[in-house]
Amino acid sequence: MRRTAATRPMAWLYRRMQQRVDSAVYALTGGRTTLSAWAAGLPLVMLTTTGARTGRRRTLPVLGVFDGETVVVIASNYGQRRHPAWYHNLRAHPRAAVTVEGVPREVEAHELAGEEAERYFQRGAEMYPGFAHYRRWAAGRRIPVVRLEPVSWRGGGIP
Repeated sequence: MRRTAATRPMAWLYRRMQQRVDSAVYALTGGRTTLSAWAAGLPLVMLTTTGARTGRRRTLPVLGVFDGETVVVIASNYGQRRHPAWYHNLRAHPRAAVTVEGVPREVEAHELAGEEAERYFQRGAEMYPGFAHYRRWAAGRRIPVVRLEPVSWRGGGIP
């Protein structure tokens, strides 16, 4: 699965199916795993954002790069020319939630830049080689890298 998503036909297929399938498996396993996590050993987290336009809460699986209690996510959108909707949601409403192994945590999103963003992008590409391909396919679009910090670390508590 890690290697096949780096091909255009499979990236097209995963873009259309993966979120639905992973969300269904996540629900069926009581929040313990997703198909992608189980089949490919990828560290997926469930990210819940608030819609930028609708204000509705949306939850979807994303690859997480872990750094202690912090999770970093990469807005590759399978190398598409546009950013994924969840990225726009986080820009409009930085407060979000991540669920890791069935445990939810409130987080605040901070977009990374420069060397720090590149370092996490490379860590992500080591876990999932498709990211390197997606960067080329994105037709000049800068792929954002976003750090999700637990709110409790910032002294804010859970809202």
